[in-house]
Amino acid sequence: MKRIADLLFEARMLKDVPRSGFHFLGAGRESIAEHVYSTTFIAFVMSQLHPEIDARKLICMCLLHDLPEARIGDLNSVNKAYVRADESRAVGDMIQGLSFGDQIRELIEEYTAGSSQEAQLARDADQLALILELKDLDDIGHRPPQTWLPHVLDRLHTETGRALAAAIMSTRRDAWWWPAAQPRQPSS
Repeated sequence: MKRIADLLFEARMLKDVPRSGFHFLGAGRESIAEHVYSTTFIAFVMSQLHPEIDARKLICMCLLHDLPEARIGDLNSVNKAYVRADESRAVGDMIQGLSFGDQIRELIEEYTAGSSQEAQLARDADQLALILELKDLDDIGHRPPQTWLPHVLDRLHTETGRALAAAIMSTRRDAWWWPAAQPRQPSS
């Protein structure tokens, strides 16, 4: 149980590790844990749209996809031009002594390789979480997301990912709220 407690504290660390790309964007901020939550929720929605896939695998991939960043940090595209993280070693050290460690490694490796329909959807869920953040910032008046969005939208590979992105891009961030905020008419 000690090794499991260590893993839980390690995963909890993601609440304190900021996503580094927002520094370059000049607006917004998000922890890796917040990003993982959004990605995982998007994966849940995708699993409802694809009853033929293994929903548990898709959701677990999204839950775990950034876990190594507790050890290696969040390297953005500029960082990656100069720094090469040993993610495989980080995962190996992280799962050492865990009876379910191989499952964690396999899910992360499959996600990274994009070798299944679940992995492709998970990778799109990851990008859709960023698209949501960028669209949110754009809707409240920040201009840099307008430059970033075409590049992130271009990273989507599945039809479902592209369809969800189109819906996100054509929906204001607060559109869900307005009907709920209207006073209800009393019943006669």
